[in-house]
Amino acid sequence: MIGSTATAPGDLPEISIVLVTYNAAETLQACLDSIYKQQYPNLEVVVIDGASNDGTVEILNENSSRIAFFKSEKDNGIYDAMNKALGHITGAWVYFLGADDVLFDDFSALAFQLKDDGVIYYGSVIMNGKETGPLKSAYQLAKRNLCHQAIFYPASVFKKYSYQTKYVINADHLLNMMCWNDKDYSFKYIDNTIARFNDTGVSSVKSDVLFEKDRPALIFKYFGLSAWIRYIFRVAKVRLSAKK
Repeated sequence: MIGSTATAPGDLPEISIVLVTYNAAETLQACLDSIYKQQYPNLEVVVIDGASNDGTVEILNENSSRIAFFKSEKDNGIYDAMNKALGHITGAWVYFLGADDVLFDDFSALAFQLKDDGVIYYGSVIMNGKETGPLKSAYQLAKRNLCHQAIFYPASVFKKYSYQTKYVINADHLLNMMCWNDKDYSFKYIDNTIARFNDTGVSSVKSDVLFEKDRPALIFKYFGLSAWIRYIFRVAKVRLSAKK
């Protein structure tokens, strides 16, 4: 268990922090250190590495006493690795962190507020120099995803769902759409800025072509006709503006 506070760890639910790494030696230790500094006392770190060859595995070995589980092997992409990691968690809550991201103190401030396992709690992260803030409607989620690093999922989410690996960049967006539509869960925003998200990774600079192709149908399936019409109108408007 990581962190220290006057509250006994057994009084608080365990949070599994999942890291998926590949050739992350340059940033990994700073990421891990930001976890170790947290005041929330009941954290579990699970790492799945994609057969790195740059010193990442050596760093993981050096930190093995503070990592609950790690394994290094080839995988079929980030969401395949995340699905693997979920097979090794023991926490009541799940949080995903990139090896090039860092946690702020407010991570713990939000973690102490996790009470209802029917709620997906989320805060803000710093992305592109700005705080991401809350989503107020299904249509907003249709337009833009919630950043992974903003969200605490009840572990029960992953007893119902796994990441659909055919979406190589936006499988997490689909997961959030499914959860938003799921009557067993609600989303709750808490105004804490909990992490700095590195916006130079693959998910920020590339497009998930298959997801974008399927997005209108997914919006219709999970959010209904109204959100679908608004989204189609928005896409048409953007395309029309681009032609001018």
